[in-house]
Amino acid sequence: MIVLTGGCQCGFLRYEASGVPFEETLCHCSLCRGTTGAPAVAWFSVRPRDFKFTEGKPTRYASSETGTRSFCPQCGAQVTFQSTAHPGELVVTTATLDDPDAVPPKDQTWVSSRVRWMDDVPSLNSYPRDRAEGRT
Repeated sequence: MIVLTGGCQCGFLRYEASGVPFEETLCHCSLCRGTTGAPAVAWFSVRPRDFKFTEGKPTRYASSETGTRSFCPQCGAQVTFQSTAHPGELVVTTATLDDPDAVPPKDQTWVSSRVRWMDDVPSLNSYPRDRAEGRT
């Protein structure tokens, strides 16, 4: 059995996700963008019975008629999404994992609403850390 651990940015929330992750994706929908402020969100799913918060209690927000998101009441980091349309899966934000590389996306969803400039990301200048470190 796989046990993945993670938490929010400030450490108030901690969780464990066990079982085998599925539906690993990079989502471009407008709801994901709007609730995170990011151009896309990496997610994976687990069975609800295979997920538990081990520290802290999240705040929940009904972001649509069919979905509820949980996030840290201290730092605001979004951790999960639960859809009434898919009660057998709980969606977890990949970047909240202690090791996000453990569950890479296998596809991209909602590309019809992708921010157009995301297509240019591979061609942008890249810096190992802060942009200032690349200046002379």
